[in-house]
Amino acid sequence: MATDQPPQWADVLKRRLANTKKDGRSDEEKKAEETELFSKYYTEWKGGGDKDKSYKNIPRFYYRLPAEDEVLLQKLREESRAVFLQRKSRELLDNEELQNLWFLLDKHQVPPVSGEEAMISYEAYLQVGEKAGPKCQKFFTARVYSKLLLSDPYGRISIMQFFNYVMRKVWLHQTRIGLSLYDVAGQGHLRESDLENYILELIPTLPQLDGLEKSFYSFYVCTAVRKFFFFLDPLRTGKIKIQDILACSFLDDLLELRDEELSKESQESNWFSAPSALRVYGQYLNLDKDHNGMLSKEELSRYGTATLTSVFLDRVFQECLTYDGEMDYKTYLDFVLALENRKEPAALQYIFKLLDMDNQGHLNVFSLNYFFRAIQEQMKLHGQEQVTFQDVKDEIFDMVKPKDPYKITLQDLVNSCQGDTVTSILIDLNGFWTYENREVLVASDSDGSNTADLDDS
Repeated sequence: MATDQPPQWADVLKRRLANTKKDGRSDEEKKAEETELFSKYYTEWKGGGDKDKSYKNIPRFYYRLPAEDEVLLQKLREESRAVFLQRKSRELLDNEELQNLWFLLDKHQVPPVSGEEAMISYEAYLQVGEKAGPKCQKFFTARVYSKLLLSDPYGRISIMQFFNYVMRKVWLHQTRIGLSLYDVAGQGHLRESDLENYILELIPTLPQLDGLEKSFYSFYVCTAVRKFFFFLDPLRTGKIKIQDILACSFLDDLLELRDEELSKESQESNWFSAPSALRVYGQYLNLDKDHNGMLSKEELSRYGTATLTSVFLDRVFQECLTYDGEMDYKTYLDFVLALENRKEPAALQYIFKLLDMDNQGHLNVFSLNYFFRAIQEQMKLHGQEQVTFQDVKDEIFDMVKPKDPYKITLQDLVNSCQGDTVTSILIDLNGFWTYENREVLVASDSDGSNTADLDDS
């Protein structure tokens, strides 16, 4: 009958106790060894040791976002971001501090005046920096001074240019903080719904939009947001970097509507103005003959001068988002932005995708011929003299000068600066007619006479 053996850990403990009794070291020696071992293992754990250089010693740099069900962590993140943004906002110069800075600059101007510009030397510039307070220190550096230094014989800079530089920087930081408040994910970008909320709450602060009916607000916001996303989100990810919003001119155009005395011409050329938004939405309603809130291909064919080819419109409805074969207002806005801005890379990308039927990444002779045949058919209907495709093809390749002499890429179109002309020739009879008669039109303009449109030809 087997006898019970004592567990292995008991033997280990006995040996340990025996060794402890034999250890004749003093308490100080034991303490020194303990400290040495602690230092050794702590240094290795922190990644300072020479022996272990594995991935385990790389400091943590990624912290996952809280999941949807982690409500407490989400609230904590939101509150911490709000506190951070408030702190950053307090670091900015307020109106009173900006006014004091102007008085200091004006007081330290150095003669003689350059034209009508008050100037300041580097020495006086540093003196103002010392007196302006801690919030201004970042503006009074040699780097900033050298940026604004132009051709003054005395090595001075313009006080007005420097003050405008400070104002611009303050405005950019204020705007970034304002946009960041709508960044729900806290990742430095805005989704479509985030930007919609920002613009909706901005409307009451823009005097030029005072006349808008509240029932039109949702359509205005949609119109404004589409321009941001059409040009700044070419890959259609559904989000835009806040840095990209600040870097483009769209926000300047939008905030220009704060000017109560904005000229009629400026309003008409500003996509975000009330007249422009009403014009675009009014065109959409006029095209919608059956009043179902959507546009069919037949309804869209009357867009502009009603000379877009049916082949091109077929491609629009094949590639763009539709609902039961009809286009909604948001998709229509992309269409309008592309056709009204044909010189812009984002617009050319939109049209190029429609022309590139086989999704090859380039246009070949077959693609060009396919679309130009529709132009030739329209010319025949209007009783115009026919133009051979061979001539048009040669002119297009001469204009674009592609890297590959047999195919045209999107980058070729953009680099040539002729993309608007090429696309107009292929998709719009009126655009082709304008190109064919460009010499006559230039002569007519120089004579001050009115040019004939397609219907009069």
